[in-house]
Amino acid sequence: MQPLPVVNQTILEPELRIIDSQHHLRDRRDSHYMFDDYVQDVQRGHNIVASVYVESMSMIRVDGAELLRPIGEIEFANGVAAVSATGKYGPCRIAAAIVGYADLRFGDAIAELLDRALAAAPDRLRGFRQCTLEHPDPAVWRYVPHPPEAGIMSHPQFRDGFKQLAARDLIFDAAVFHHQLPEITRLADDFPNTTIVLNHIGQVAGTALKNSDPTQAFAEWRRNIAELARRPNVMCKVGGMGQPYFGFGFELQDRLPTYLELASAWRPWAEAVIEIFGVQRCMMESNFPADRRSCDYVTLWNALKHIVVQASKSEKNALFHDNAARVYRIET
Repeated sequence: MQPLPVVNQTILEPELRIIDSQHHLRDRRDSHYMFDDYVQDVQRGHNIVASVYVESMSMIRVDGAELLRPIGEIEFANGVAAVSATGKYGPCRIAAAIVGYADLRFGDAIAELLDRALAAAPDRLRGFRQCTLEHPDPAVWRYVPHPPEAGIMSHPQFRDGFKQLAARDLIFDAAVFHHQLPEITRLADDFPNTTIVLNHIGQVAGTALKNSDPTQAFAEWRRNIAELARRPNVMCKVGGMGQPYFGFGFELQDRLPTYLELASAWRPWAEAVIEIFGVQRCMMESNFPADRRSCDYVTLWNALKHIVVQASKSEKNALFHDNAARVYRIET
């Protein structure tokens, strides 16, 4: 995944403080994006004051008990955060909050990983994510280099593992496709005191597939989102729309889109989810480097800002900074 060259452009509302509520760092054959790459992006002009590091199965230990191997990524992220906290690489506090990976199918045994992770990153660890993406069409998986196994949330020990998150007041970041949103709704009902943060507006799979109907996909997604939003313990990240699942096709172009082109394509989805969840339960994300398939970092944030150009100052502060600061307990 090689990014197109970055285009110099005007920064919209450069004073608006932003917490990037989701990004990754990883060194994979298909995706190299590490600390220096992210530093360059956050210094391109937008006022990124902090970020939330979310797992991507990177830097996992290669030995030891399988249960505990994900602690390697948490240690890596905490090290990155410590380097950023020196201030030598700019004012943005990168990985000010960390969302690690845990396989909740281990049930009660996952408690050992959670406790060790909290000890390894006591000032920054805020929660865990386990990707549970499922789709019957194999064409979807051309976009996912490491697809998860099917049936994770229906595994007999998954909820036992989830209880261990709840016992420690840890957040669960949820990564599903739109047709799986009812499963997250049931999870939110079963654990009403646990904060669940939906990634990428409940990313839509299907609009990019042959013989699919974007209108039908949007209607199904909106119906599921509206039901999920009735659960007050669920938050929603607005972003991830640069991924090919949505079918906008920007990744197929030989040039970078403008922020107006992105905003035009993304607006119906972003506006719907902000309307349904409400301004106080949404937060903006870059989802870099995954969204780098479609655009550069500057254009992405310009597009998100333009989508909510009519919002009040307090609403913009909530969407771009305050909600992420509150949910992930980040001081800026």
